[in-house]
Amino acid sequence: MQKITKEVYLKWYEDMLFWRKFEDKLAAVYIQQKVRGFLHLYNGQEAILAGALHAMDLTKDKMITAYRNHVQPIGMGEDPKRVMAELYGKATGTSQGLGGSMHIFSKEHRFYGGHGIVGGQIPLGAGIAFGDKYHGSDAVTLCCFGDGAARQGSLHESFNLAMLWKLPVVFVCENNGYAMGTSVARTANHTDIWKLGLGYEMPCGPVDGMNPVKVAEAFDEAIKRARRGDGPTFLELKTYRYRGHSMSDAQHYRTKDEVKEYQKIDPITQVKDIILEKKYATEEDLKKIDKRVKKRVEECEKFADESPYPDTSVMYDAVYEQEDYPFIQHKI
Repeated sequence: MQKITKEVYLKWYEDMLFWRKFEDKLAAVYIQQKVRGFLHLYNGQEAILAGALHAMDLTKDKMITAYRNHVQPIGMGEDPKRVMAELYGKATGTSQGLGGSMHIFSKEHRFYGGHGIVGGQIPLGAGIAFGDKYHGSDAVTLCCFGDGAARQGSLHESFNLAMLWKLPVVFVCENNGYAMGTSVARTANHTDIWKLGLGYEMPCGPVDGMNPVKVAEAFDEAIKRARRGDGPTFLELKTYRYRGHSMSDAQHYRTKDEVKEYQKIDPITQVKDIILEKKYATEEDLKKIDKRVKKRVEECEKFADESPYPDTSVMYDAVYEQEDYPFIQHKI
């Protein structure tokens, strides 16, 4: 792993702040009904992505996740304008406006979704890793899911085969505490989700998901293990989401005071404090970054607003059709 230098801290600050402000803007335009359907925001969990990207090799490593999936492809290199346009359902989006909020996808940058089926991406992540092993690639796949998805049976099937075949995959549970709205303590007899890996003798453990340094260190070890052929790791990143499960979540299951307590360890604030403490930048320097971030977000919004909607025919072009399908019955 590259050393965590002044430049890394400044990049983390700008990246995480941009991801936060990008999604704050999405929340605002959602209320204006410019973004439709469901909208699941990543606010509070940015340290996981920042740390993971630092440990990854973005020229070959891959990522797959659930539907809280807007900022990950941006971090991996996708144009944020195209991501916002996709959320608007515009033709300039990452999937020509046909995927929307829950299905961001970027083959070019090796980001394989955004999946709406809870836990559906877990066997897919193992499958992507199987493909890399089969073809002799030393790429590693990060397969991310929430604490709610850890209750899916497909997780156990995937863990079993990933260990049996020593697949180059890192399974990542982003445990933000409440799944859709029910705490971990109310859905399982155990609250240490990482221990699920023990049943498969898979290297596993908990990680402070609010600290990008701790995240980067844990991912570095897991990725190196996978890349040298020693198989998967299961990491439980303990984090917290400041917004509801989705924009329609009334959040009756937690108090405002609880949210405020977690905001005291906000990953962006943690990084900012270190930057100022170590004199990597001044308050004025950070204000310049803030302005640059604000301008980028405004550019994304403008691009999405001004982009055209896709032609109706595009919907049919994206659906598989076999003209000579032999089992069509024609009325005589």
